[in-house]
Amino acid sequence: MSEAPALALTGITRVFSQGAQKLEIFSGLDLSVKHGEIVAIVGQSGSGKSSLLHIAGLLEKPNSGAVSINGRDCTKLDDRTRTRIRRHEIGFVYQSHHLLTEFTALENVIIPQLIGGASREDGGKRAAGLLGRLGLTSRLEHRPAELSGGEQQRVAIARALANRPGLLLADEPTGNLDPRTAERVHAEFMHLVAEEGLATLVATHNLDLAHKMHRVVHLEDGHLSE
Repeated sequence: MSEAPALALTGITRVFSQGAQKLEIFSGLDLSVKHGEIVAIVGQSGSGKSSLLHIAGLLEKPNSGAVSINGRDCTKLDDRTRTRIRRHEIGFVYQSHHLLTEFTALENVIIPQLIGGASREDGGKRAAGLLGRLGLTSRLEHRPAELSGGEQQRVAIARALANRPGLLLADEPTGNLDPRTAERVHAEFMHLVAEEGLATLVATHNLDLAHKMHRVVHLEDGHLSE
C-alpha cells in the first residue's frame, strides 16, 4: 500500500456571502503534497492562495470537501483536536514575521515548544540548532527590533519548524524582503525544509523563486493547474 500524502485536499469548495450575493472561491479543488515535496502555489492577488493555505492548515473549514493530514480526514474534527494537530503536525510561516517583540530570537523559537510540552532544555537545544542552521548563532539573544528583516524572517522560519511538523505552510514568506535578501532567505528556507524532510506548500507571487521548488501549481478562477 502506498504511503498517504502529507496533505490531501479533495473536492474543496469555499463560498463567501456578500449580502445577498455568494462569492465562490473554490469549486471542487483537489491538491496533494507528498512527504518531502515542496510545492509552490502561484496566482494573482485575490485568487484565494491565502484562503487555500488556511483551509490546508485547519484554520478555516471548507463548505464541502475533505482535508486530510497524513491520511487522516480532519474536516469534521472538533476545534480542540484541530488545534492539537496544528500545534504538533503543521508549521506556519507568514509574510509578516509576527515575532513576540519582548522576547529574544532564541525565546521566540523555544516558546512554541514549551506550549507543545517540551522541556526548556530540549527546547533551547532545538531552537539554537535551527537558528544556527539559518546563520543566526550570533543573534540568539537579540530581540526582533535588533534584527534585520531577513533575520526576523529566519527566526519565523525556525519557529515554524520548532515542533518538528510534517507539513509546512508558507504564505509569501519572503514577500516583505528586498529581492536580494528574499533570494538568500529563500535558499536557506529551501535547504532547511529539505533537510527536515517536510511536505511544504508555499504561496508566492515570485515566479523565479516558485520555479526553484519541486512543483508549481497555478490558482485561477477557483481551480488549480500545473
